[in-house]
Amino acid sequence: MELLLSGVAVVLAAAALVVAVAGRRRRPAGADLPQDVPGLRAEVAALREEAAGALRHLAVVRYDAFEEMGGRLSWSLALLDDGGDGVVLTSIRGRNEARTYAKSIAGWRSDQELSPEEGEAVAHARMARL
Repeated sequence: MELLLSGVAVVLAAAALVVAVAGRRRRPAGADLPQDVPGLRAEVAALREEAAGALRHLAVVRYDAFEEMGGRLSWSLALLDDGGDGVVLTSIRGRNEARTYAKSIAGWRSDQELSPEEGEAVAHARMARL
């Protein structure tokens, strides 16, 4: 169980690093903001464009993958941007082992068949936004 949690922590830390690097502002930290309304509107538009690529749609679905297992130890995690591009990570917990899968998502859909739980995670992520 601890190995599973540490694996999830590593994956989430890597995702947070990607978000931090992708969301970093391209303007030097000391640059002044525009003082006029058109300049501020342009700044807001640029910020919105940058934020569109950030992983802001997240959802986790927990479930029992096998009848003999309880505690909803299996899970699917959707990490998507505003365009529905990203990844679904799934961990299936059995009695003696856990398996982890990653499926890419583009435009809210995957080329690989999604399990019902993975589809549910994508649907929930589409409705949620950070």
